[in-house]
Amino acid sequence: MSDPVFFPPETTLSLGAIAEIAGVPLPEGAPALLLRAVAPLEEAGPSDLAYMDNPRYVDALRETRAGACLVSERYARAVPPGTYAFVVPSPYRAYAAVLAHLYPSALRPRSGFGATGVTPGSFVHPSARLEPEVVVDPGAVIGPGVEIGRGTVIGAGAVIGAGSRIGRDCSIGPGASLLHALLGNRVIIHPGARIGQDGFGFAFVQARHRKVPQVGRVIIQDDVEIGASTTVDRGATRDTIIGEGTKIDNLVQIGHNVVIGRHCIIVAQTGISGSARLDDYVVLGGQVGVVGHVRIGEGAQIAASSNIVGDVPPGVKWGGSPAKPIRDWFRELHTLKRLASKPVNAKEGGDGDAA
Repeated sequence: MSDPVFFPPETTLSLGAIAEIAGVPLPEGAPALLLRAVAPLEEAGPSDLAYMDNPRYVDALRETRAGACLVSERYARAVPPGTYAFVVPSPYRAYAAVLAHLYPSALRPRSGFGATGVTPGSFVHPSARLEPEVVVDPGAVIGPGVEIGRGTVIGAGAVIGAGSRIGRDCSIGPGASLLHALLGNRVIIHPGARIGQDGFGFAFVQARHRKVPQVGRVIIQDDVEIGASTTVDRGATRDTIIGEGTKIDNLVQIGHNVVIGRHCIIVAQTGISGSARLDDYVVLGGQVGVVGHVRIGEGAQIAASSNIVGDVPPGVKWGGSPAKPIRDWFRELHTLKRLASKPVNAKEGGDGDAA
């Protein structure tokens, strides 16, 4: 059985091209070298580009056989003689830029069927409006009144509910569902995500839980990316909104009426309860819990596994359960550790066993 390469490089890059992408000058006398791929330090060969910006990998850097390496100034001396060093302020950012040139097909999911146009086996309602160059893979269902912009890909088995609108150059992954939703341009929804289902709303009346109709929408602005198996509930009476450029990891739950600002980062297994608000540039680490109706200020960062039970000021770093300023949290942890390490004095009078 052959070993498939799912993302073969689509071009080669000279050292001069990489220098231009990375925004650094190429000194005179640099070797005439073409790089064909990228690879980890320990696996890279003479035609590969690697990067390094972590002290854990200094030994791997010293032993690498990569043709070139993007490296920060503090580790430049560890680059071996056979590897050309690009000294850049942020190796990872430069590496990402080079990857985008070598592997443009990996930037946005494409048809899993290798298809163009509307494929046999998909179901598109006659009243749906699809611009040219939309791809619909087998098994996808497009409901009545749906509008989909040019260049968008609808993956196999995805369901686009009645009246939903999707902008241009979007990707809706296999098995995803999109209901009661409006999407901007260049939005990526990964496989199995659920967008626009009921919010969790019930009223306790006469000893029974009675369902509260959820009549809002989900609005997802340009350049948002939502991970696999993440769920975004539609609003109850107002819209659930995800702002421009926000990136949401896999397995995140976003409740009804939540408003998320622009360019936020939300890491896996986070849960955001209904009517919470995140201002622009907020970062939530993995497994953060946010209670309903709180506000997290612009630029705030919350450590993984923390619980937010009240409003968070802008620009702070908080952690813990309940979350608090990071220094206070660390002080508490240190105090508990110190107390736990003290010996416990035995009670006088024996162990208390009955005669």
